[in-house]
Amino acid sequence: MSKHSTDADVAFIKALAEILNTNELTEISVKRDYAEDDSLDVRVVKQANVVTMAHAAPAMQMATPMAAPSANTAAPAASEDPAQHPGALTSPMVGTAYLSAEPGATPFVTIGTQVTEGQTVLIIEAMKTMNHIPAPRAGTVKRILFEDGSPVEFGAPLMIIE
Repeated sequence: MSKHSTDADVAFIKALAEILNTNELTEISVKRDYAEDDSLDVRVVKQANVVTMAHAAPAMQMATPMAAPSANTAAPAASEDPAQHPGALTSPMVGTAYLSAEPGATPFVTIGTQVTEGQTVLIIEAMKTMNHIPAPRAGTVKRILFEDGSPVEFGAPLMIIE
């Protein structure tokens, strides 16, 4: 830690937290050197396994990127935690989630689509590998809880299939 705690350091840390939220990152680490034996090591991490349903979430509280509702996303109920829903399809890995096989292609599913068990409903790209994610059960896609092309965390709810 730096030998001097200044307002500039506090502003720097706040700026890092803002960058974290603005760019949908989960962690950022920076070392700021002041002199040969004086530096500031900063690591800002979002809390794990916290899902915030408010649109104006406080900084450092959204572990799962939740986009504002779009044409593909149903608006969630304020008091409902999608991860606890019995029909929740959760992410088996960290990566980037996609609703279609390639940009501009027809999505695998939309809200209201009937799916069968094992049918591909989305793709998660992890380490440059496209992983097809199957429906865990047959049913109807009731909600899509991520925006196409957004990063997802392990265990994050992605869809509700009833």
